[in-house]
Amino acid sequence: MDDAAPTDNIVEIENLTKVYPVRGRSEDFIAVNDVSLVIPRGETVAIVGESGSGKTTTARMLLKVIDPTSGLIKFEGKDVSTLSRAETRDFRQRVQPIFQDPYSSLNPMFTIERLIAEPLEFYKRGSGSDRRKRVRQLLDDVALPQSMLRRYPSELSGGQRQRVAIARALALSPDLIVCDEPVSALDVLVQDQILRLLGDLQREYGLSYLFISHDLAVVRLISDYVCVMKDGSLVEAATSEEIFTNPRDPYTRRLLASIPGNELNIA
Repeated sequence: MDDAAPTDNIVEIENLTKVYPVRGRSEDFIAVNDVSLVIPRGETVAIVGESGSGKTTTARMLLKVIDPTSGLIKFEGKDVSTLSRAETRDFRQRVQPIFQDPYSSLNPMFTIERLIAEPLEFYKRGSGSDRRKRVRQLLDDVALPQSMLRRYPSELSGGQRQRVAIARALALSPDLIVCDEPVSALDVLVQDQILRLLGDLQREYGLSYLFISHDLAVVRLISDYVCVMKDGSLVEAATSEEIFTNPRDPYTRRLLASIPGNELNIA
């Protein structure tokens, strides 16, 4: 992963650190500690680790939800901390999130049509008829029937709600989607369906993914590269094949050994 040419990387993260002061304590809490990684264009980089490893904090900094304490995030070669207001507006259209719980991220008072159309309306994309046409195309893209348009999130299954969340993320034709535990709330069969859908969409639209997960079994199905985090630090980064066939760090080996049915022998 580190050998990819800069022009081939949609994102480059260098020495990223996030520190939070802790009230009543002299020592700060280091949530992310000197993390560097790249996301090659059109591919999937997974960040995996247990709760508290810093993976979601890293994703939130990439999304510009929180600012890093130090370090650099480049998108298309440009430092995102230096973006103008207009450039930031463009960045937020080109980088979209998908969250763990679609029910909490979707307004329960909106119909499915309005939920998917909302980003298009906010950024004033096209006319009303253009937006309606786009919403119908997006439903097709995520394999949901047009009859869903007038329904509400509470009327859908968890898998259907996540498909709506994916359609909403795709509405603005982004280049990068940050997937934060997007299948962890779903049962195994639906997880597989959603992962296949994400793979199909990536191939069709040339999407790049940052995929956040605590589950290496899920990561194995979708990732091209894997970054393993522990206690805020990156302990190992390699191709998915290398991570799963020849893990080097003891922590990675322990994570792999914890997968049900995994026969990895730990030295």
